[in-house]
Amino acid sequence: MVLGQNPGLQTGTGTNTYLLGLERLVLIDTGEGVPAYNASLKEAVEASKGRLSFILATHGHRDHIGGIRAVRRMYPDAIARKFPGGEPPSTFQPIAADEQIRLDGITLKAIHTPGHASDHLCFYWAEARALFSGDLILGEGTAVMPRDGGSLTDYLTSLERLRSLDIHRIYPGHGPAIQDPQAKITEYIEHRRMREREVLDALHAGARTIPEMVARIYTDVPKTLHRLAEESVWNHLVKLEGENRVRRIREGGREVYEVLG
Repeated sequence: MVLGQNPGLQTGTGTNTYLLGLERLVLIDTGEGVPAYNASLKEAVEASKGRLSFILATHGHRDHIGGIRAVRRMYPDAIARKFPGGEPPSTFQPIAADEQIRLDGITLKAIHTPGHASDHLCFYWAEARALFSGDLILGEGTAVMPRDGGSLTDYLTSLERLRSLDIHRIYPGHGPAIQDPQAKITEYIEHRRMREREVLDALHAGARTIPEMVARIYTDVPKTLHRLAEESVWNHLVKLEGENRVRRIREGGREVYEVLG
């Protein structure tokens, strides 16, 4: 693991990028483009005594592909690939859903797992029974579903799909490796169910706007993070609207929500 050297409010200790292989190396994600990352990556590549042949992106958010141009300058022969969408740089070639990438005895299956982003991929390392989860599953905390490209319905479907895999370890895009994958996946699904109940409880208690719901639900979260919380609540409300359990209306120039039934 080569840390992206980009600690922050949304990235924790920074973006995890992963280098694996023997003679031909594959790099999963490229960090945010912080210059200090380049030296760390070069050191890791040289220590491996291999050559960087492939760059795979889990998704198009800046903290995962912001370093692509710098990495390509360092390793111009490496082929960069990601799932289409998310307006990626033109340097990426497309990866198809469920495509298997093989090199040096390693098989990586690209699993399309939208929810955090519409172009999100997880990479399943078949021989090691390991999953590179990007931002779908984090080593600490829970993933944010942004309004732009996020979908709670897709996110839950992606988590359920991962349940069917024989995963012994998860290597996330942020935070430490996860040693009990099935427990973590179940925890994530239950967390979203809990948030859904809290959104409905807030509506029943009289909250009608997203900021009002966030203020009631996220009492233990610093207000500096409430903007991100609003995006997740919005995605919960979109799911509930689609299930005809909540209605969104315009009232006095603002969007308000009410429970149906």
